[in-house]
Amino acid sequence: MALIRVEGDNLVVVIEGLDKLWSFKGSLTVPLANVRGATADPGISTDPKGIRAPGSHVPGVITAGTFHQHGEKVFWNVRDASKAVVVELTGEKYARLVLQVDNPRAAVALIENALT
Repeated sequence: MALIRVEGDNLVVVIEGLDKLWSFKGSLTVPLANVRGATADPGISTDPKGIRAPGSHVPGVITAGTFHQHGEKVFWNVRDASKAVVVELTGEKYARLVLQVDNPRAAVALIENALT
């Protein structure tokens, strides 16, 4: 699971527990200027993921790490698709972040409010 917070002009994502191991990342920091928006999207887990490098993918169990598809990099950290949030980025290493959070609605509201 991921914790999302806004610190100053940055969106900070902290990966918790063993998910750090599976995703090969402990945290991500993105300037808010490079965040286009966020949506709760439980259906995203059925989308094609692309090539995993590095990361972990056990269908129906976990998708974590960096995935390459159509020339884009997408960071995933999802075990429970019903709690998935997609953060769209621009000008960053990743085109989007797909994250499992405790409360998707609250996470989306936090990000969207920080962008206004």
